[in-house]
Amino acid sequence: MTTTRTAAASGISRAWRSAYMRYLVEPYLYVGPAVAMIALVMLVPLVIGISYSFQSITLLKPFATGWIGFENYATLWRDAKFWLALENTVWWTLSSLVFQFALGLGLALLLNTQFAGKRLFQALVFLPWAVPTFLSALTWAWLFNPVIGPLPHWMAALGILSEPYNILGDPDLAMWGPVAANVWFGVPFFAITLLAALQSIPGELYEAAEIDGASTWQVFTKITLPFLAPMIAITVMLRTIWIANFADLIFVMTGGGPANATQILSTYVFTTAFRKLDFGYASAIAVALLVLLMIYAVLLLAIRRRFVKI
Repeated sequence: MTTTRTAAASGISRAWRSAYMRYLVEPYLYVGPAVAMIALVMLVPLVIGISYSFQSITLLKPFATGWIGFENYATLWRDAKFWLALENTVWWTLSSLVFQFALGLGLALLLNTQFAGKRLFQALVFLPWAVPTFLSALTWAWLFNPVIGPLPHWMAALGILSEPYNILGDPDLAMWGPVAANVWFGVPFFAITLLAALQSIPGELYEAAEIDGASTWQVFTKITLPFLAPMIAITVMLRTIWIANFADLIFVMTGGGPANATQILSTYVFTTAFRKLDFGYASAIAVALLVLLMIYAVLLLAIRRRFVKI
């Protein structure tokens, strides 16, 4: 009898351990293929790209390929063109982000109200996000053309320019062309995400504020803005990273010129890799950009955890 009970207990124990192991292992079997695919698509190219930055890989010098340690980074530190591209990247990213966020927030607040023709207006607001980047860049390059484009003539008529001329060919003003195109292209992103966040704010809060006699500014700063803060932090971080890596508009509109006035780090990576065919040095530039963006993301997330309580 005792032997039977012991055998039964042992069988139950083994069954329990088997079920427990399945409970622990089975989820990993489901997510395993996805994790493997992500590692294959993202991590492997990342590791290869970082390794390239420590090598001399120039297609025009096939016999000079090999490991050179930190030589590419030493060259990067002495490269005046890299520092100019970094300065342009900060200017390009910050100016585009400020205008995109301000206009996107304004449009989101407007679309959160009721007015005639709201659906048509909403479709027009979201339209730039659906236009291919290459086509957007060509369109804006045409708009800034001093011969057939209207913008230089309008700005000359308003007194902004002394005469219609090619703004994209002026080193002092050339960056404003891609920035204007990028603002037009990126505003829908903030409008869509912030509108979704606005619509999730409980209406009872606004009703209570109205009963208490709160002004429009007080409602915005005490209710709307605090509830939007988590979404603002995430969207600003994502959009900053996207803009810093967004070379399409600049490459099509100006090619990084004139005189590198619109050269940013992402376009510098492209021209170094595919025009100079120096993949080692281009990888070093890309790694430098990656490190800077990672530092920015960590700082922004730390600030978000410190100040955003919702």
